Parts: sequence; C-alpha cells; structure tokens
Amino acid sequence: MMTKWQLKDSTKETIAGYGFLLPNFIGFLLFTSLPVVASLLLSFMKVDLISTPKLFRFVWLDNFNQLFKDPYFWKYCWNTVVLMLAVPFSMAGSLFLALLLNQKLKGIVFFRTIYFLPTICSGVAIYVLWKLIYNPEFGIVNTLISKIGLLLHIPLQGPNWLTDEAWAKPALIIMSIWQTVGGYNMILYLAALQGVPRDLYEAAEIDGANSWQKFWAVTWPQISPTTFFIATMSIIGGFQAGFDQAYIMTGGGPNGSTTTIMYYIYNNFYQWQEMGYAAAISWMLFIVIFGITIFQWKFFGKRVHY
Repeated sequence: MMTKWQLKDSTKETIAGYGFLLPNFIGFLLFTSLPVVASLLLSFMKVDLISTPKLFRFVWLDNFNQLFKDPYFWKYCWNTVVLMLAVPFSMAGSLFLALLLNQKLKGIVFFRTIYFLPTICSGVAIYVLWKLIYNPEFGIVNTLISKIGLLLHIPLQGPNWLTDEAWAKPALIIMSIWQTVGGYNMILYLAALQGVPRDLYEAAEIDGANSWQKFWAVTWPQISPTTFFIATMSIIGGFQAGFDQAYIMTGGGPNGSTTTIMYYIYNNFYQWQEMGYAAAISWMLFIVIFGITIFQWKFFGKRVHY
C-alpha cells in the first residue's frame, strides 16, 4: 500500500508528465484537430467572400452532389491515377538501388549519399531544373534526341514535353521516378536488407540456390513488411501529390492534362473562392484514401511475412 509521501511523489510525476504533453496537445488541437473539424463543416456550406457581409450558409450535401456530377473532378481523378504509375517503377528502382548499395565496397557511403541527394533538394529547384531539361528548343532531352538522329542519319525531333497533351503526363512520371527512386524508399529497403539473417542465405547456398533463387526464397519474403509499408505510403502520397509539379511546370495544362486532385482543390479554394466545394473534394479524397488503405490491409496484409 502506497504511503502519503509516495502518493505525493506519484501525483507530482503525473502532473509533470501532463505538463510535458500539454504543449504538443495544444499544438495538435489548434493546428490539426480544429482545422479538420472546420473543413468538415465547410464542406456542407456555401461560402461567399465577395459579398458584404460575408455569407456562410449550409447547403448540406449539395457540394457532394455537385462533385459527382462534375466532369472535371473525374478527369482530374484519372490524371492523378495515371501519374501514380510512377509508384511501381519507383519502388522497383529503389529496391534495385538498395541491393546494389548493400554491398560491402569501398566508397559505398558516397554513392548512398549521391542517390539520396534529390530527396533533400528543394522541390521548387528540381521542378525548375526539369522544366529546363524538357524545353523543346534547348533542353538536354531534345538535344540528345537530335544528336542520336544525326548519328543514325535519321531526322529525329523531340516532342514538346510539357505543352503536348500526349507527352505531359509521361514527362512528369519520368521526373517523379528520378526524384523518388533514390530517396526514403531506398533507405527503408537498405535497412530491411541489412536486417535479413545471414544464416538464411547460408542455408540456401548449402541447398544449391543461385542468386535469383536466394532473392526470391529468402530476400523477398524477409523484406515483404517493408514493401507493404512502402506501397501503402506511396499510394497515399500519390493521391496527395501533383500540386507542386503542376503549379510550377505546367500550370495544370495543357488542357488540364496534368491537373491533379490536389491542384483542383487549390484552384477551387484560392482561385475561384469555392471554399465549400474544395472542402468537399478534400473529404472525398480522404474517404478514397482511407478505403484503399483498408483494402490493402485486408487483402494484401495477409501476404506479408512476419
């Protein structure tokens, strides 16, 4: 049974613990919880900031009804999904790089740093750089295509990457793969590979397994939790991505071919002052992401080896 002095000490420790938690709790309440609740309320409202006084009126489900009838919403959903084709290629490239960088070679730390650099560089700088790379007149991509044509004695001319509706999405996908293939996913895979027990490889070698068989029977099952985590987070991030690239490189064009859901939310909220509609789109995006995540956990989580 606790004495009076022990009880006082325990109370002081409890108060001190809550005191340390209080700043974070207040920050979470003010900058996360309240804005989320406000956006939910806003999704059921029609907002008019032009009139005087400002008009806030409930329209209930009208914003969501408008959303399902909006052809641009579905078009930009499709754009977002197409741009997410970069995800499997990025994951495969990250795993390939991690396998290469997992070797015990001299100077391997230098190469790990080089491949990670695009992740820590400013996104704006990278997008401006790639906009120059894709320039149809003096960009390095079209210049190389022209040089290859001269060598082959074939008149080759590169496309207008960012202004041609057929090439704008592939251009952004290629850039996205380059930007993410050596980033955090590579680090996660590298950590997972270094955690694979060495005795499993030795047992496979005794059984006569070659390199591919060791990868498929040992490496792949052991890193499957990491693969599942990366796939889940990449899909979530893919639905939330696309604003920076579209805003800086293409302006959402040509003809809306690179406008994503996030860029559409931005336009509705800041450009067209359709705040209630933008909030409704945001919550629909949350529902879609939540549903896909639950689906992944339910059907693909069972295949993960723990």
